[in-house]
Amino acid sequence: MFDRGLDLEQVFVQDDGMGRTYVRRRWFAGVALGVVIGVVATAPVAGALGRHREALPPAREYVVRPGDTIWSIAERMNDGRDPRALVDAIGARNGIDPGSIVPGETLVIPLPG
Repeated sequence: MFDRGLDLEQVFVQDDGMGRTYVRRRWFAGVALGVVIGVVATAPVAGALGRHREALPPAREYVVRPGDTIWSIAERMNDGRDPRALVDAIGARNGIDPGSIVPGETLVIPLPG
């Protein structure tokens, strides 16, 4: 009844096992495919960001002092020209409402050109 021995080498009747090299190759191929997909997916975004930076006009930073308004800053920076366009540019560049600046805040002022 118990004379038949159990073959511990082939318990699951699988003659050839999966080698570690095959597992490593599959893992490496999966990682490489993921990197390629990531690069392809982010390339348009990176290109757009690079073009956006180049498209911005030259600018300087200005720290808001007590009593400053965007209008007064634009008059000071615009060399006596009409400040309306610069007021709009300052608001757009900094993403702010013209009446919402506070002393100590740093603004990016597009240089008139």
